[in-house]
Amino acid sequence: MRLAVLLSRVRQDEKLLFEALSKHQLDWTPLKDSEVQFDLTNSASPFAFDLVIIRSLSQSRAYYSAQALSAAGVPTINPATVINTCNDKAVCTAVLAAAGIPSPKTVLAYTPESALAAIEAMGYPVVLKPVTGSWGRLLAKINDREAAEAVLEHKATLGSYLHSIFYIQEYIPKPKRDIRVVVIDNQPVAAMYRNSAHWITNAARGSSCTPCPLTADITDLAVATAQAVGGGAVAVDLMESDRGLLVTEVNATFEFKALTEATGIDVAGQLVEYALKVESK
Repeated sequence: MRLAVLLSRVRQDEKLLFEALSKHQLDWTPLKDSEVQFDLTNSASPFAFDLVIIRSLSQSRAYYSAQALSAAGVPTINPATVINTCNDKAVCTAVLAAAGIPSPKTVLAYTPESALAAIEAMGYPVVLKPVTGSWGRLLAKINDREAAEAVLEHKATLGSYLHSIFYIQEYIPKPKRDIRVVVIDNQPVAAMYRNSAHWITNAARGSSCTPCPLTADITDLAVATAQAVGGGAVAVDLMESDRGLLVTEVNATFEFKALTEATGIDVAGQLVEYALKVESK
């Protein structure tokens, strides 16, 4: 099997992946996304690989690389369709809603005026999120109209058109934690609680991570969510609420170091096993 790992830099997650690849005695090649080039007009791929595992930190690089590789006949984990759906929160929310997956109420607006009207109709507090991004960055909890007007004006003047797409979500009180579940090939691998006194509970923001049991409710919702976005290997983020479990995000290029440390489960090994299965098809 000729395998490559497309990456931005070698973090602890990638080191765990490299160890798992070595345990399986696989030949693999690291590809830096800052150095690769794709000749989109040449159907003959210069990448002589049977499979590429995409670990780019850049969501745009991950998506376009997967798209270019797919066009050249090289399968990727994850496929471009899954990456595209998960990378865009608006697209992902719409896909999940169409599949009947419970999520917080979310409204999309395109001007500060319409966004403010949507916020007022939803009721305070609300959460504004960028449609793309990770690690809990650029999230804003808005508690009143004065804060809403200030944040909307600020976003509208940032320059990027993406900041003028207002993704507005109801604020869900939660028990100082959320749940991350990794699902690979439509099977739950492991789950953890991300605990924090702050309302943002991403591990990248310093949350403490502890094991979470894979109950029937968690398993069923996480698997249904993974299937809705196209399967593959994804991390599903869940929130406990008075309406039951809600899905907040799905990640196609997820980190697993914290999950491995919290649960002792070899997530990287499971990912490699899945790669072998994909390549053999």
